[in-house]
This record gives sequence, C-alpha cells and structure tokens, in this order.
Amino acid sequence: MRQSSPRLLAIGGREWALLGAVILATIVFSVASPYFATAGNATTIARNSTELMLAGLGMTLLLAMGSIDVSIGILMGLAAIAVAHALLASVAPALALLVGPVTGAVIGLLTALVVVLGRVPAIVGTLGLLGVYRMGVFALLGGQWLSGLPTGLTQLLSSTVLGIPMSIFAIGLAYLAVWLALRRTPYGPHLLSIGNSEEKARLSGVPVTKVRIATFIISGALTGLAASFYVASYRNVEMAIGSTLALDAIAAVVLGGTSIMGGRCSLLGTALGVILLRILQNGLLLMGVPSLWQPVVTGALLIGVLALELPASRMGEFKARWMQR
Repeated sequence: MRQSSPRLLAIGGREWALLGAVILATIVFSVASPYFATAGNATTIARNSTELMLAGLGMTLLLAMGSIDVSIGILMGLAAIAVAHALLASVAPALALLVGPVTGAVIGLLTALVVVLGRVPAIVGTLGLLGVYRMGVFALLGGQWLSGLPTGLTQLLSSTVLGIPMSIFAIGLAYLAVWLALRRTPYGPHLLSIGNSEEKARLSGVPVTKVRIATFIISGALTGLAASFYVASYRNVEMAIGSTLALDAIAAVVLGGTSIMGGRCSLLGTALGVILLRILQNGLLLMGVPSLWQPVVTGALLIGVLALELPASRMGEFKARWMQR
C-alpha cells in the first residue's frame, strides 16, 4: 500500500514550484500586456477564482479518496438556480446564502447513493448523472436565463469580516474546516487509507461506505457554496453555468499535488493550482487568445502533469514492493 501523504498546508517541493510558476506567469503577462498588472485585473482574477477555490477543495477530497465527480459543474448550476429562486421569493440574504450548500449537499448525497451504494464506478456514475442534472438545469430554466436577481445577497457577500472581504473569509474558513477534519479527526487517515487501497482500508476497520458518502456530501456542499457566490457576483443564472468547472477543478487539484490515484493531497497546492490556472487563463485572454482556447490550455496542463506524475507514481509503487521482498 502506498504511503499516505496528507500534505495539507505544508510547503514542499510541489508548492514551491507552483509559487515560482505563479510569480513567473505574473511577470511574463505583466510585460506582455499593460492591462495585466492593474488593481482592477487583480480583482477580476480573485473574483474568478472564488468558485474554483471552493469546488477545488471538494475535488481534492474526492481525488485523495481515489474517486472523482465530473458532474460538479451542473451541480453548481442546480444549486445556483435554487439560490436564485430563494432570492426571487424574498428569502433573507443570509438564508439564501445557505440554500446553495444545502442544495449541493443534497445533490451530493444523491450522487453518493448512485456511486457508493449502487457500486457504480465514480467516473461512469457521475458522467451519467451529468446528463440527468443537465436536463434538470434545462427544465428549471426553460431555456432562458434567470437574470435581474435582487441585490441582497450581492450586498451581503460584498461586505467584510474583520476587514477581510467575505469571499476570502469564506474560502479561508472552508480550507481551515477541511484542514481540521483531515488533521484532527479520524476522517483524514480514513480518507487517505481508502485512497491507497479501499479493500485494505475495509479490512482494517475503516467505515469505507460512510466515509465515501460523507465525502461526496462535503464536496457537494462546497460546490453549492460556490454557487451562492456565483449568484451574488453575477446576479443571473445562464444555461452554460459551470460548463468547464469540473475540468478546471481536476486540473488545479492535480497540478497542486493531489494524486489522481488517491492517497495523497495538498490543500495549499490546490489553492496555488487554482491561482496559477486563473492567471494563465486571464493573461492569455488579455493577449488576445480567444476564450474558447481556455479549455485547451487547461486540458494540456492536466495531460502534462499526469504524463509526468503517473509513471513516477508507478515507479514508487514498484520500489515499495521490491523493498518489502
């Protein structure tokens, strides 16, 4: 069984490399475009990173467990629709904010029932649910946008807490909560042991089914919270909401050092992966590269990281087995 690695908020070689890449990309794009190194553009990058930071945190847990959910983009769309209808029904902004994570948790539970209890491979099950959820978005929106939403939630999430913008405060709180769960509770060792070997974890007494279901629910709740911030920022819900969220989240998380094979995760790496990905997308857009090419860049990054990581991971497993002889 591979050695578990809960890197979490530790700074290692991958994190330093990502930090260097962020600095290098910032310098390159600042020279290439006079519009990049501005306060307004920095705000735009931060704004565009909020949903991915939260959804990426949930994806980190899923990948560390050796699972995946490719339906999170449409999940965010369903949660955003629920938040929008709550605002239209004059629900208090604070309660409307909670509608997102609650809806996401419920959908995450539904996903878990299919994948975990139904014993369907995660990639197959969530791909199937992707189509079901997409039809749900289409049916609820009726082929039209929900726009011109009330400003209450926007004003709430535009405020500050202890001088910290609400978005940064919420992201920090979410990462802290996950860090505590992974470090200070049995959930962390159980999650990583399942990622290493589900069968060995089960034989060791790990409540595999409960941990897997809980992880899908947590991921859904985090993506639902991202939906609340999305609605607050844009005050509309369009048909294509979250279309690239799953790809971006997987790319950022794997780029950050979480193993797609399970058993290893890095929360700081995920955060840096999100920042680097958004800087690249923003910088290329300012240089005149059409936004349609953004998924191409993201996909190329993901393929490149996996092409380097998977052979190294297999070599590590081979060495571990050889040393046990």
